[in-house]
Amino acid sequence: MNGPHASQAHPHARLRILIVDDHPMIRNGLAAMVRGEADFELVGEAAHGADAVRIAPELAPDVVLMDLVMPQMDGIEAMTRLRPLLPSTRFVILTSLTEPGEVQRALQAGASGYLTKTASAQELVNVIRAAHGGRRVLSPEATEALIAASQPGQPGADLTQRERELLALMARGLTNQDIAEQLRIALPTVKFHITNILSKLGVGNRTEAVLLALKHRLVPPAG
Repeated sequence: MNGPHASQAHPHARLRILIVDDHPMIRNGLAAMVRGEADFELVGEAAHGADAVRIAPELAPDVVLMDLVMPQMDGIEAMTRLRPLLPSTRFVILTSLTEPGEVQRALQAGASGYLTKTASAQELVNVIRAAHGGRRVLSPEATEALIAASQPGQPGADLTQRERELLALMARGLTNQDIAEQLRIALPTVKFHITNILSKLGVGNRTEAVLLALKHRLVPPAG
């Protein structure tokens, strides 16, 4: 009676998956998808990066599904902290962002997959299996973003989402202190981002950065 069932069950062969996303509905949907695959096992969920860093080492997942933009700690920082602790774990980014800067940051931080949240359940399942097998898989949108960023004459193509937010606030005339309060980040962090923005845009000061941003429509027009 239990012969064939026993031969089909390989508990140690199942892929152990950790879900990290700050939206409960998305976590629930991903959890249902994981539970629907016979060779997948959901080992935990986290609502932000700091949570993931706390629980992942003990859970030792094979694959982490990681959102990018989350409170307390974003997906890139969480991945950067976890990779030395979990050298055999693969990280698959699942996000709504396709800015070239974000894709590049994720890949530099060691992501094995980069998918948008418009991907189908089957696409995600395929990417999880591919990542676990040692392959790197990017969604068509992420690939297009990287190709676009490699084209010359595109100022600001490598700006991250956070840097674009700061640039938009700079264009509205906000001071560093105003920006820190609005984005709820520390003043030194604001200065660090602005230094990066000026460097990426190849300008010497905030005024030049704002003028360039408006000229190339990197930020919404004032008004």
